[in-house]
Amino acid sequence: MLVSTRHNPHSQPDLAGYNGAPRSNQVNTDLAAQNRLLKQRLADFMEEARNNENKLRRFQALELRMVGLNSLLEMIEAILHPDPSAISWDTVSLLLFDPEYEVQRILKDEGVKSSEIPELMFASTWEEVEALFPYSMFPTLGAYRSDKHSKLFNHARKRPASIALLPLVRYGRLIGSLNIGSFEADRFVRGVRTDFLEHFAAVLAICIENGINLERIKRQGLTDTLTAINNRRFFDQRIKEEVTNVERTGKPLSCLLLDVDYFKRVNDTYGHQVGDLVLREVAALIRAQLRGSDVLSRYGGEEFAALLGNAGAEEAEEVAERIRYAIAHHIFRPEDFDPFQVTISIGVATYAEPSAARVEAKAMADILIGHADRVLYEAKSSGRDRVICAGEINAGAENW
Repeated sequence: MLVSTRHNPHSQPDLAGYNGAPRSNQVNTDLAAQNRLLKQRLADFMEEARNNENKLRRFQALELRMVGLNSLLEMIEAILHPDPSAISWDTVSLLLFDPEYEVQRILKDEGVKSSEIPELMFASTWEEVEALFPYSMFPTLGAYRSDKHSKLFNHARKRPASIALLPLVRYGRLIGSLNIGSFEADRFVRGVRTDFLEHFAAVLAICIENGINLERIKRQGLTDTLTAINNRRFFDQRIKEEVTNVERTGKPLSCLLLDVDYFKRVNDTYGHQVGDLVLREVAALIRAQLRGSDVLSRYGGEEFAALLGNAGAEEAEEVAERIRYAIAHHIFRPEDFDPFQVTISIGVATYAEPSAARVEAKAMADILIGHADRVLYEAKSSGRDRVICAGEINAGAENW
């Protein structure tokens, strides 16, 4: 049998028959490229892991510092001005939900003016906070938008390019928002995992709530949280001490009971927030007319009580009249409402001379308050906006 040796033009050469060089080189090249790519991906992964580990350590250091702070002011400072070696934020702000002005009063008592911390803001209505997180209570990352975020970063030397808004949540309720801005557009972008940020925000919310509760505990025993003056409990303790002092020294003690006229009408017309504003300003106006040694307390609702040590009936009546005049001529200017004025009625009673009869301090205090309350009722029923004085009283001379 003859075998043809002519070349078939349709046949393909067997490249593997030529020492395998062309195919092997290509495969080796592909494997080397894949190997380099895998090494690069591994290096990137390791670098990201190291960065995440360092980031976690920095956040943990900041968290531990905040947990160890006992002052709300120190905590706020730690949040807004963290150690740059630990946390590198280009700009940051803190918004707190403070409908009762409680946090603002705490800071004011510490001698802090709101203008001194422009990065700290307050919301008095739920809608102001909820507007930042309308869809969920998870961090919001993305580009800075002036129409939505300008109020949060008004303090910044320049506007951020990207932002991260972290909701502060306790028991399913928003209590505020930590707002971080970066001058780099790709620092905070949608789709990036927010594990660290979510954890940090949760710890921060707990710390802020604990800080407020600690300050509340410090004050609630003897201080009215709305007006930041003494409360009824403090007054009841102090008046017994002052009565005892009269019996020991013979120096007079005057008691003023003050009641804002038609206060319910203020609440019904303008709402309770404006009513709170009136009570705070009335307390400040009363305080301005008293001496540093005098005692001013919120006695209940719209009623206040003052103790004027070493002040006779005539002097106490003059002080009461100055208070009445100051309040009657004060103009209240709430937001979103026209200015208005209120008046106050005041009853004054004075314990000027210890009686021969031995009367317990508490009983004498009740008698003094009872007379002040009686003439306050007279002032209210005879037209309001007036001062009526019961004069000097003596426990041994009468029973009321």
